[in-house]
Amino acid sequence: MKNIVYFEPSDTTKFDLERFVSSLNKYATVPREKIEEALKELDEYETLHVSRLVKLGVELIGECGDEASARQYYDDHKQYFGEKFERLRRITGYLVGTLDRWNDGKRAEESERVKHSVNSCVDDLARNARLQDQMLAYNAAYVGKAE
Repeated sequence: MKNIVYFEPSDTTKFDLERFVSSLNKYATVPREKIEEALKELDEYETLHVSRLVKLGVELIGECGDEASARQYYDDHKQYFGEKFERLRRITGYLVGTLDRWNDGKRAEESERVKHSVNSCVDDLARNARLQDQMLAYNAAYVGKAE
């Protein structure tokens, strides 16, 4: 790996190992040997998008530090991931974006599905927390009133 692209191909710069190591060590003590070992898998690429390095950083900080440090690293570098998209689900022929109008059966079905992530593990944790908040709000609004 020799070049890093940030937003456009014209933003390409040379990869600086020392800069990457110091960036990670601001959030957790990550041994240099561990970083170099993880980077060996990426060495086959001549040019790499910076979002891949951020994802690797989140993984390394999560292993050597804690979840809060990994979340902070991701939050500080998430501008490199570009535009987010809304997830759509197909349920009985309808495309829906949120779970707020689903009944309990559909919510249970959705929660039991196998999830395939396209983002970092940190995004999955945030998504699960949002779903939990939605369920608590639903229960307070509907289930609590029925009693």
